[in-house]
Amino acid sequence: MSVEKVRKYLAQWGKEEEVKEFDASSATVELAALALDTEEKRIAKTLAFADGEGAVLVVTAGDAKIDNRLFKETFKMKAKMLDPESLYALTGYKVGGVCPFAIPSGVPIYLDESLRRFESVYPACGSANSAIKLGVDELFEISRATSWVDVCKGWRDA
Repeated sequence: MSVEKVRKYLAQWGKEEEVKEFDASSATVELAALALDTEEKRIAKTLAFADGEGAVLVVTAGDAKIDNRLFKETFKMKAKMLDPESLYALTGYKVGGVCPFAIPSGVPIYLDESLRRFESVYPACGSANSAIKLGVDELFEISRATSWVDVCKGWRDA
């Protein structure tokens, strides 16, 4: 199961017991915020984009939306989301449970600047009903992110 894979991965940082699992779905930003009793903008959503035969993951704040122009300037490609089959094949996660943990090598992970306005955020943990609370710097370290990027819109005034 994907949550167990994430727990094993998080054990490297002593965080495996901090994974929360819910009876209800947390597959969308709205549902995750309800399950966690937090603001939607504090949900760290992991978006997966096609990069030739591979993938690029971008973790953004829950209220941020990809800005196609900024994305293309940053990654030199169009922002095309992966289809569910490719998503699972390239990341090991299904829609609603994609997270930046225990990702196969060769899939770069980037964190969007929209996350930096928070002390802590809540990324998923491999299933449509799981999450963990992490500090933003912890998320960068634990996800083994390549770098910070600025590819989103709609969050700066929020």
